[in-house]
Amino acid sequence: MQRTGFASLPLHGGKAPAWLTGRMRRLAKEISAIIIDEYGTDTYLARLSDPYWFQAFGCVLGYDWHSSGVTTVVTGVLKTALSPQEHGIAVCGGKGKTSKKTPTEITETADKFGFSENKTQQLTYTSKMTAKIDNTAIQAGYQLYHHAFFVTEKGKWAVIQQGMNPEGKTARRYHWLSDTTTNFVVEPHNAIVCDTKHPAVLNMTAKNSEGNRKASVDLAKEPTRKLMRLTQDATVPKEKQQTMLSKWLPEIQSRPQQKRIATLYMPRNINWTALAEAYEIQPSSYEELLAVKGVGPATVRGLALVAELVYGEKPSWQDPVKYSFAYGGKDGVPYPVNRQAMDQSISILREAVQATKVGDKEKTRALQGLRRFVPLDAKSS
Repeated sequence: MQRTGFASLPLHGGKAPAWLTGRMRRLAKEISAIIIDEYGTDTYLARLSDPYWFQAFGCVLGYDWHSSGVTTVVTGVLKTALSPQEHGIAVCGGKGKTSKKTPTEITETADKFGFSENKTQQLTYTSKMTAKIDNTAIQAGYQLYHHAFFVTEKGKWAVIQQGMNPEGKTARRYHWLSDTTTNFVVEPHNAIVCDTKHPAVLNMTAKNSEGNRKASVDLAKEPTRKLMRLTQDATVPKEKQQTMLSKWLPEIQSRPQQKRIATLYMPRNINWTALAEAYEIQPSSYEELLAVKGVGPATVRGLALVAELVYGEKPSWQDPVKYSFAYGGKDGVPYPVNRQAMDQSISILREAVQATKVGDKEKTRALQGLRRFVPLDAKSS
């Protein structure tokens, strides 16, 4: 599976004013209808899952290019602008408590599209698993608070969800797309958009974590009492047991001025009830282990660290970030500008805006918003 990307954005509070969301809704409906009519729903989903295009789309609709609100407001606008009957696509879920309604809304949408019960269950599972991966398998300090699930009448889907990091006051956006999804737990990223690269992120989806994933599954198959003893052995002082867990942790805290990262400690709140259930299930894969209810970040972290101690299989502690916001810098920092991706996004949106039936003033504002997305430096590089 390939997740198409995620973005790190300044965390902004407040609500978008009604006059803005009303105009955004009208523009979003017009632009979406033109793109779906011209390219089809599959391509439309692919565009939404492309962080370049999504960011430019937000600018066209009149929202800030770098605000965390781009995610919540644009997906919220699309939820009311897109119609299953008219566009062949529906948006389920949303921000906060609304995200918890996603399974129910998926079922309602499935009824409208005439999906089988099996297909409906697959879509519901996908929604839950994408959230589980971004909340649990990759631990960068971002707690999900927004989850939007797009589904078409053909059964194709896309997920746009966002996590919050209160300490850093940033939000990270995650994009998923059914057409590139083959595996939920191995190298799921196609593009990762983040302005900050953290020094230590437990990334259980990395290829380098394969051995640790397998070892974690093996540990979960052990009787819970035995696993408890292994965990205790990993945290007792050196004089009482072989060695402390810190020996196996990444060497990132040699500088006293660097803040110690909590994710590197053996968690105190491992869910032993969930692990007891995993023992009964005897999971055959890491995905199946993650799917067990109650297996959260602390439990995954604990298994990963004990797996390294017992089997010598190290997990990846590299932040999988590859990109910054929607584009790079002309000097190549943090990465070179992807001019082709930018040009495609700009071209499609410009043509769609010009073809809309909205007034000239709204078209001008939309194109000015798109212009804000294109840095002058990038155009000249």
